[in-house]
This record gives sequence, C-alpha cells and structure tokens, in this order.
Amino acid sequence: MHPTRLLLADMLHRLPPAWADDPRPAIRTARRERPEKVVVLDDDPTGTQTVYGIPVLTEWSVEALRAELTNDLPACFLLTNSRSLSLAEAQALNTTIGHNLREAARDVSRRLVVVSRSDSTLRGHFPGEVEALAVALAQDFDAWLLIPFFQEGGRYTIDDVHYVAEGEWLVPAAETEFARDAVFGYQASDLRQWVAEKTGGRIPAQTVASVSLEDIRRGGPEQVTTRLMALTPGCVCVVNAASQRDLEVFVQGLLAAEGRGRRFLYRTAASFVPIRADIAPRPLLSPSELAMPASGGGLIIVGSHVPRSSSQLAALQSQPGVVSVEVQVQALLAEAQYDAEVARVTQAIEQALHRDADVVLFTSRALVTGADAASTLAIGQRVSAGLVAVVRALTTRPRYVLAKGGITSSDIATQGLGVKRALVLGQILPGVPVWQLGPETRHPGLGYIVFPGNVGGPQALAEVVLGLRSQTGSAH
Repeated sequence: MHPTRLLLADMLHRLPPAWADDPRPAIRTARRERPEKVVVLDDDPTGTQTVYGIPVLTEWSVEALRAELTNDLPACFLLTNSRSLSLAEAQALNTTIGHNLREAARDVSRRLVVVSRSDSTLRGHFPGEVEALAVALAQDFDAWLLIPFFQEGGRYTIDDVHYVAEGEWLVPAAETEFARDAVFGYQASDLRQWVAEKTGGRIPAQTVASVSLEDIRRGGPEQVTTRLMALTPGCVCVVNAASQRDLEVFVQGLLAAEGRGRRFLYRTAASFVPIRADIAPRPLLSPSELAMPASGGGLIIVGSHVPRSSSQLAALQSQPGVVSVEVQVQALLAEAQYDAEVARVTQAIEQALHRDADVVLFTSRALVTGADAASTLAIGQRVSAGLVAVVRALTTRPRYVLAKGGITSSDIATQGLGVKRALVLGQILPGVPVWQLGPETRHPGLGYIVFPGNVGGPQALAEVVLGLRSQTGSAH
C-alpha cells in the first residue's frame, strides 16, 4: 500500500532532474509542418482552464464544425457536458460528434486530432464515451493515451500513481473526496489498476502500457517516441508527468511518432491541450482586462457539492456586502413547490442586483443522493434545471456571472444564458477560465467565469469576487 500522505517537495526531489532542452521550438516546427486542428470534447466547461483566444461551442452541427475547421485558430472546444449525462446518453453524444467531425473534416480537407478532455481527479465516463468516440471517428488508433496530469490543480502522475496535492502534501487520488463521487467513484490510484477497474477487468492492469518519468527525464523526446512506436496496437498507455516540462517533452516525442504515421486518441486533463496545440502561456487576467461595466452587482452561482466548494462558499458569505440566497433542493425536487421556489429565489436576486450588490445563489448544502448512480444524476439534473430557470427569469443584467461547479456552469451557459459560441479570454486564477459571451446570448459580451468545483484554496472564490468588486466605482 502507498502511504496516505507524502510530502510533495520530497516526492519531486526524488525524481530525476527535468529534461534540460526546451521542447517548444520543436513542437512549433512540427505543428507548422502538420497544422492539425486540435478538437477538444470537453465533458464539462472547466477544460478551457488552460487556454485563451480559443472558441468554445455548445453545438456541433456539421455546418458549425466546418466553420471552426476552416479558421486559423489552433484549437476549439466542444462543450459536451457529458459528465452530467448517463453513460448511454454520453455515448450517443460522442457518437454524434465523432460522425459530424469526420464529415466536416472530409468536406474541408482538414486534418484534426481529438482530445477527450475529462477530470484531472478521474471522474467521468471512462471507457464508455471514449470507445463510442473512437468507433464514430472510424480511425484505427494505435493507442489511447491517458494523461490526467494538471499542474494548475496540483494533480501529478508519478510511477503510474495519480496524486492530488493538498497544500504541501500529495494524496493518492483514490484516497480523496473525489474518489467517493456518487456516480464516478473508484478505488485504485495506480492508473493501470484504475483502467482495469473501470473496464471491469476487460483490460487487465498488466496490459496497460506506460511512459515513465525515467523515459521522459532521462531519455527525452527520442525515448518517448521509441516507447510510443513500440506500443501494442489498440492498447491504453498511461503518461506520467510531474511538471509542465515533462508534458512538453512528451508532446515533442508524441509529434515525432505521429509524424511517422502513428495515430492516438487522447484522454487527458486540461494541461495537455495548450501544449499539443502550441498555445503559449500567458499571465493571469487582471480584472481590468475583463471589460466589465463600472457598476452593478455580480451573480455568483454555487451548485458544486464537493467539500472544497462548500468551504469556499462559506468564506465568500463571510465577506461584507455579499447577499446570500439559498435555494432549497428539497423544494426543487417536489413538483408542487418547484415553481414557487424558483419565483422566490428570482425575486430575492433581482432585489439584490437592483441595489448593485454582489449576490451568491447556492443550493442547500445537504447532499441529496438517489438509490443508485442514475437516480443521483437525475437529482443533479433537476436541481441544475432549477438554477437555470432562475437565471432565465432574471430581468436585470448582472455585472458578470460566476458559476461554481462543472455541471452547473455548463447548464447555466447553454440553457440559462443561451451560449452557442463563446471566446475563452484566459484565466482569472490558475485553473479558472473566463469566457466572453457571444452575440446570440441573453447578455452579449457578458463576462462569464467558469469556476471548477475542485480548484482553489478556501479563500479563492472570495478573492475573485473581491478583486472584481475593486474595479467598480464603489466598494459596496
């Protein structure tokens, strides 16, 4: 058994030194020689947390995909929100997108690579939706690459074990709150065993390949290429990484293998996308870069129930001038009380926004679960529909909208605000993206902050809200 808590500094110190040469020039050259569009299917909106200047689409007609494949941008995101769906629904959605992508790419003769972006804490429909996507794309993939490393969120993969940083400690992923997820829970932190667990033993742990940190840090890109070229056709391969440089070295080796004809389907967290698409890092956004109006109140919506979200909510509520509006989950679940609860909450938010106050709408914190994963998902969908109904009923335009939690932020964007295509401006905190809403939405040009449930320390939510408030004409 792995010890439960390991000092992050000790673990990193024990690793071989990072590869010395900067891989980015070689990545840029390879991308110029083979300018493939990186298409990211994002199972909730938080995958945009590492990019900027890139569109995110909530519809994927062949026509919409053709338009994206013909522009010069290196990547695009398709917001599937499949983590909120049942497995069957997620598979059907991935099948549709795979077919449409294939048709659109053929129409415009554009090469593309596909990323199935999912959670860095291993929650999501694996392997089901990846299998559906692979079949629909009708390519012979040499391997699936499993890359959950996510530096901004403190997720590391070392010796095939996936860890979540909690302060200065590393905790094996299966021993964190995320592994107890009612729908996507798991017991293995070793990713080879995790693949076996998730496939019900159909893919045994010993058949899962891996690119180690020894390969990356001692052998460099050439060793990575050698490892990838030697993979058994159709296998799953774990990629270890403990720094951005590790991932860059891996991508340089990956591009060389792809240049020699290999084809891979990627199941990754968010850190992989900007490196594979050659999107250079940029600093965090300052509040002044968000082009928000000088007055008005922000609307903060907290649906996520992970303990991290609840502690961030409590810290925000303790700030002066923040109006709290609690929506009662039990009332949303009771047919007879639903409409009255939506009306009550909407009126309370309108009153706060009229006073230019920042208002936080949050679901009652007692987590309501069903008898099984499917009924738990259905409860989540009903609650999310209630939050959407509130946003749709509001007549006052907020200064900005911040949504906390992946499913919440997706439903608010697509159903509450009517987003079809938004532009990712960048990040306001590490791992927290900001979108600018398009002309088709209820509030064109609105700044929309997508705050993942599993990102940030206890004060992170309060820091963002207070930072944005400092840009107004008053301090409330």
